[in-house]
Amino acid sequence: MVAGLINANPIVYEKKERRPRTGSVVLEDEYAVESIDHMVVFSLTFLHHIRDIKDPEHPYSLEDLKVITEDAIEVDDKRSYVRVTFTPTVEHCSMATVIGLCLRVKLMRSLPSRYKVDIRVAPGTHATEAAVNKQLNDKERVAAALENPNLVDMVDDCLAPSFE
Repeated sequence: MVAGLINANPIVYEKKERRPRTGSVVLEDEYAVESIDHMVVFSLTFLHHIRDIKDPEHPYSLEDLKVITEDAIEVDDKRSYVRVTFTPTVEHCSMATVIGLCLRVKLMRSLPSRYKVDIRVAPGTHATEAAVNKQLNDKERVAAALENPNLVDMVDDCLAPSFE
């Protein structure tokens, strides 16, 4: 976690109940493309969920802090497109790019490579929203960030399962 807290007393919200995915179809062909919706992205049925990504500053998940919500995920399976919009806890959050990078890395590791992932800060929720959005969706900047071992360690810490 980070030494100097930007938001020393964040509001912690109650988590939504985990719902099993409905309408799951058993694929006859193991090579067939499985459709993905916003619930799959929010509650990725892989190792753990994007809802469980830990905040870089606090011992809470992004869902606990309402940084990420189920409603903030858009999926267009036909166009292989996923957009995740997150809301930093404070307007001047210095960890917004790290949070966005954590979301991007989790989705890169979990979703099929055919998906284009778009990570955004919710409009009007961050002082440098345009700069953060540009940085999070620039392939070269993301690749450069993932070459920084300290940043990769921070991302991996946020993505590590908490076993709550």
